[in-house]
Amino acid sequence: MAFVLSLLMALVLVSYGPGGSLGCDLSQNHVLIGRKNLRLLGQMRRLSPRFCLQDRKDFAFPQEMVEGGQLQEAQAISVLHEMLQQSFNLFHTESSSAAWDTTLLEQLRTGLHQQLDDLDACLGQVMGEEDSALGRTGPTLAVKRYFQGIHVYLKEKEYSDCAWETVRVEIMRSLSSSVSLQERLRMMDGDLSSP
Repeated sequence: MAFVLSLLMALVLVSYGPGGSLGCDLSQNHVLIGRKNLRLLGQMRRLSPRFCLQDRKDFAFPQEMVEGGQLQEAQAISVLHEMLQQSFNLFHTESSSAAWDTTLLEQLRTGLHQQLDDLDACLGQVMGEEDSALGRTGPTLAVKRYFQGIHVYLKEKEYSDCAWETVRVEIMRSLSSSVSLQERLRMMDGDLSSP
């Protein structure tokens, strides 16, 4: 009996430990929270985008870099973390509090924070010290620049209602890509830890 118990314990450790996967376990709940955040952003709509056509802007979302299949797991986690962190920061400003329904905004902030908490553990596990440069290069840097452009746009437009509506639509687009990336990460981790 002790042998069977030892064997089962070894199988569990191999399946869930560092040898069985890279240690990043993005649960289905993580993906569901991402989808809920998208729904919340949809509910936050205050103006018809048609009223804000003059404020439309191409923010040059790095979709190819984010959705491209060539991202390794560590890069993908770094990109996803940056997207969620920047989105959280954007919606955690004083000007965003004035622009949106506070209940929906708080729910969005909570959802983004939950996702960031999940990813913080992953980020530490998959990125060693030698990989810390990933946050300053390639796809992660492209995401940072993308969000810098959004911040500049809002400032130039003096945080107008139409500017925020334009940004809301844009963030929905980018978070939609992040949900796809989260699902891909979950599958990558699932493939690595499956027997």
